[in-house]
Amino acid sequence: MKKRLCGAGAALGVALALTGLPAQASADPRPDRPALPLGPSDLTETRTTQTLRPGVTLTRIVRGDKDPAHHWTVEASIPAGDTSPDPDAPPTTLKDRASAGELATDLRSDGFRARVEEVTTPRTADYAGGTLGWRVRIGSFDSQSAATAERTRLRAAGFTGSVTYTGWDGETTDRGPWRVDVLTIDPRTFRGALDASYGPDLENRETTSALSQAAGATAAVNAGFFVLDPRSGAPGDPAGVGVYDGRLLSEPVRGRPSLVVHDDGRRTQITRLTWQGRVTGRHAALNLNGINRVPGLIRNCGGGEGDSPTALPRHDVTCTNPDQLVAFTPDYGRSTPQGEGLEAVLDAHDRVLELRSPRGGPLPAGGSAVQATGRHVDDLTALARPGDRLHITTTLLDDRGHRVSPSTGTDIVNAGPELVRDGRLHVTPATDGMVHPGDPSWYYGWVHKRNPRTLAGVDAAGRTVLVTADGRSTDALGLGIGESAEVAQSLGLRDAVNLDGGGSTTMVADGDVINDPSDAAGERPVGDALLILPRRP
Repeated sequence: MKKRLCGAGAALGVALALTGLPAQASADPRPDRPALPLGPSDLTETRTTQTLRPGVTLTRIVRGDKDPAHHWTVEASIPAGDTSPDPDAPPTTLKDRASAGELATDLRSDGFRARVEEVTTPRTADYAGGTLGWRVRIGSFDSQSAATAERTRLRAAGFTGSVTYTGWDGETTDRGPWRVDVLTIDPRTFRGALDASYGPDLENRETTSALSQAAGATAAVNAGFFVLDPRSGAPGDPAGVGVYDGRLLSEPVRGRPSLVVHDDGRRTQITRLTWQGRVTGRHAALNLNGINRVPGLIRNCGGGEGDSPTALPRHDVTCTNPDQLVAFTPDYGRSTPQGEGLEAVLDAHDRVLELRSPRGGPLPAGGSAVQATGRHVDDLTALARPGDRLHITTTLLDDRGHRVSPSTGTDIVNAGPELVRDGRLHVTPATDGMVHPGDPSWYYGWVHKRNPRTLAGVDAAGRTVLVTADGRSTDALGLGIGESAEVAQSLGLRDAVNLDGGGSTTMVADGDVINDPSDAAGERPVGDALLILPRRP
């Protein structure tokens, strides 16, 4: 089973050798390509391309240079204050103008060089944009260490805040630098496979490089969003749809986009999916709420009726529901999650071996399980009797309600927001849960500001394109979500979507991590990865 795996110019050539891109890279033979739409048009941009395997090319794009206008600063957390519409609201990065002004006055009286700045954001396909709020910043520093010292002084005075670099703000006049790596897979000459892998089980995380090495992959990038905090479920579990070898092992976040890889990478598309699941016994059937996740915890929300605080997608939020019916396959892990409720344990022939309460424990070889919590405990008790057979079925539906029937050569990973549709910019943060009601600071940090990003899509020639952009450093600013869409469009993508980014953003080529992951600890273990294999399995 292929998923169950362990665990420009000479100056540019030097730079590539230092940053991990293979030394045999050569100048891009297509200099007529449009430059990346980042910063002023007079910026220097270099591209170096190499062929990793027939049909697979890797291009590094370096644009701009360090901008002398950029500096380090301290961004203060703004309490609600007496002038706020909600005096009980917790401190955040952005607030109304009055609250920001109140904090700035207090800071100045304590000897800090505080300023108030309005933050505006562009319109997208489903979000009006405009003013997000006002931030308070303190000082301008030539080094991160100097800004950190100022933050220490800020905290000693009874305030809170964070150190940030102004190059990450997303101003269109910024001069860089940006570093973008692009993998292009041409189905006309590609004889390998594009595959998604989650490792030995769903509930644990592995690094992209470990997954790549275990499979002998030519190249790889990190893929979908996943659970990171144990309080939100099982770390490593996909936070959205996960289909591997045609098998649905994680349910969709309702209606969010996904990257669908058909026929081992011969065709790729972006589709919005929903699902239906049922467990059927001798005399009745029950609707499922999830697959291979901790009951009651719905990461990124978008589950169903009764979920709190919403049944709609809400990114980086864990919705809850006390009444759940969740099915488990052997792919989940060594043991199903423990807790209050009831569990029907099935053998390899779908026969009920036992009912466990409390729920949780190992599964028999080839076996599966159904867990119930809350009011569904009685439902499962009536349905599942030892010796009876239970039949678990799951169905994927596209955005028109049509059934999707993945083949064994199909893999699907979760994503969001959408970036490009039919060659036009089509950015959908509101639809996909990236606009948090009452919390503009979240949108500011995740969507508006520059971060490391991983993107995927397909161009007009049917080539699958995987992109990483480094960020959170002075050597690579990263991309805002709007910039990500513009970059994808400039690379010729007809349809494109955002995958997991931030510290997860990783690209591997010929066994080496060639980008610069942003986590202080180095490469981050992830939930799943997209692997370019040298041959079809």
